[in-house]
Amino acid sequence: MTGKQASGRGPAARAQLRRRLARADLAAVPEVRRALRDLLRHRGRRECSEVAELLTTELVTNALVHTEHDAEVTATVSVSRLRVEVRDFVARHPTLRAPVADDGTNGRGLVLVQALADAWGVKAHGVGKAVWFELDMAGGGPA
Repeated sequence: MTGKQASGRGPAARAQLRRRLARADLAAVPEVRRALRDLLRHRGRRECSEVAELLTTELVTNALVHTEHDAEVTATVSVSRLRVEVRDFVARHPTLRAPVADDGTNGRGLVLVQALADAWGVKAHGVGKAVWFELDMAGGGPA
């Protein structure tokens, strides 16, 4: 597992968080949240950080629950934007679906991402895919 990496100096400096997550390791989810919170502590508005934690939690959980492979999380933050990518090693693309009616706790991940992110999508890789989202950390709205 790798840690935070900052590159550059000054107001346009970018900071990055990278984590490799073991297959089905749901204990890694709160650790990723804490690491993202630390990364964003002095960048952007608190509300953005809370949304970023929620959306990252959803994507990481999806990758660990719906695949039987490892996953990688990368969060890159600049003075104005945050981009989080969660890569897994399964080619099947996720689908938006209405929440399951049983207890209301399943099926909401991508619906939340769609509703709260300024931009999001799925990027195919040679092996697997990355589901990503972006947030405007400066408060100016969607790019």
